[in-house]
Amino acid sequence: MNEADALDLLRASIWTVLVATGPAVAAAMVVGVVIALFQALTQIQESTLTFVPKIVVVLVMLAFTGSLIGAQIHSFTEQVYGRVERGY
Repeated sequence: MNEADALDLLRASIWTVLVATGPAVAAAMVVGVVIALFQALTQIQESTLTFVPKIVVVLVMLAFTGSLIGAQIHSFTEQVYGRVERGY
């Protein structure tokens, strides 16, 4: 394995992580901003108010995008095993 192969594998792994975590993180971010705006407008300063909606939204997003995440991880795993099989 040379540097180009290692960098290609690193690029593929970072892309897999971004695709797998992106929808859930983006949804949690949107919910966090909406709740922060709601708290600023109503002057409710309860720090635990954000946790439950974020957890629910993240779980719903994982349920909807689970097949996409699984397919992306499966594709990356096949790529890594193919490299191991070829010897680099």
